[in-house]
Amino acid sequence: MAIDAATVKKVARLARIAEPEDKLEPLARELTGILNWIEQLNEVDTTGVEPMTSAEAVALPMREDVVTEGGDPAKVLANAPKSVRGFFVVPKVVE
Repeated sequence: MAIDAATVKKVARLARIAEPEDKLEPLARELTGILNWIEQLNEVDTTGVEPMTSAEAVALPMREDVVTEGGDPAKVLANAPKSVRGFFVVPKVVE
């Protein structure tokens, strides 16, 4: 799959990336090389290979699902820069 400078320019514009004109052609060649390398993976025979979720066949330890009343609020708020009546105080972010 070949990518030309026009495609790189279009993708850069859509991604809101300012790319100078003199860099488009080298970038197109680099991206084409990357896609060609990825296409080589299609040549690997994967018949009979089960999909993996991890590189190691290890089961994650499960813990008991226990409902609690929560932690100690004093300990939770101990590291808070500011708290009022048991709640974190944060700067307003929405006007």
